[in-house]
Amino acid sequence: MTTIGLIRHGSTAWNKEGRIQGHTDNPLDEEGLRQAAAIAERLSGEQWDYIYSSDLLRAVQTAEVISKRLGIPIAGQVPGIREMNGGLIEGTTEDERVQRWGSGWKSMDMGLESDESGQQRGSRAIEEIAARHPGKRILIVSHGAILRSSLRKLVPGLDVGELLKNTSITHIVKDDSGWTCALYNCVSHMEA
Repeated sequence: MTTIGLIRHGSTAWNKEGRIQGHTDNPLDEEGLRQAAAIAERLSGEQWDYIYSSDLLRAVQTAEVISKRLGIPIAGQVPGIREMNGGLIEGTTEDERVQRWGSGWKSMDMGLESDESGQQRGSRAIEEIAARHPGKRILIVSHGAILRSSLRKLVPGLDVGELLKNTSITHIVKDDSGWTCALYNCVSHMEA
């Protein structure tokens, strides 16, 4: 049985401003660093074997805080789990999108990565990491949209309607019958 802990990165200034980040390489803000420390402290009471991260700075910084607290080096930065491409809307808020393109902007071709593309890319990257370490417990620090898309593919039927919170953890487990989700979007470490 292989267990993967999927973690969304800590908060950034753009998260607070409601700006689409996509592939834009933003750092964590002060709150994001505190959130990363909180999830790292929670994980320090558990057994984990490996840590992987998206190659975007906000995920890498979150993974570095966890890595330092757990004493486990980051095994790799994986482009396959970077956030979904936001195309022309990266860096914009909803108000700015409406100002620029009108209220029907969602029906326009903005160069956004499709959910199907995200599902394929993210699930493939997670499957490859799991295959590299069968029977181990692996942390993957990534991003909200790509994680939800990946989960749609890996665990069909799982309700991923709830947006993933910053530094939330979701546990998925793989056995001979496939993937199951044991925990979704848990932020109990932020409620203490």
